[in-house]
Amino acid sequence: MSDAAVRARANDIPVYEFDSLAWTTPKPLAESRVALVTTAGLRTDTATLWSQSDEGFTVLPHGTNDLSFAHFSPNFDRSGFNLDINTVLPTDRLDEMAAAGTIGSVARQHISFMGAQKDHNLATMRLDTGPAAAQLLREDGVHTILLTPV
Repeated sequence: MSDAAVRARANDIPVYEFDSLAWTTPKPLAESRVALVTTAGLRTDTATLWSQSDEGFTVLPHGTNDLSFAHFSPNFDRSGFNLDINTVLPTDRLDEMAAAGTIGSVARQHISFMGAQKDHNLATMRLDTGPAAAQLLREDGVHTILLTPV
């Protein structure tokens, strides 16, 4: 199936709509601790794949490069990840931005969810695993996250 066919098929899928959006004025980036949240379905345990519709998350310690692209679907394109992990988890770019003073610091840990969820209501992520992941990042002093949807 072509990318255009997948996009056309996905355009009519109903998604959850929030009644209101939370907003806080962010700190300046130069003062912010930044974490990555990816939907690439990465794992630190190279022997485990995500199960279909798993709305859990994995904590990825910063600096760990021995990660597996463990999305349950064999159709998920892994070529970019295999060439350079920064295509889905740009930790090298964050380190460079911290060294240049563009951001304040890099989080000690990042988060991976598995994208391409079948349940578009995402109740577990909205009410359970999402807030739990946010709490872990807050405890690390994170002010800003960069989402890398894969």
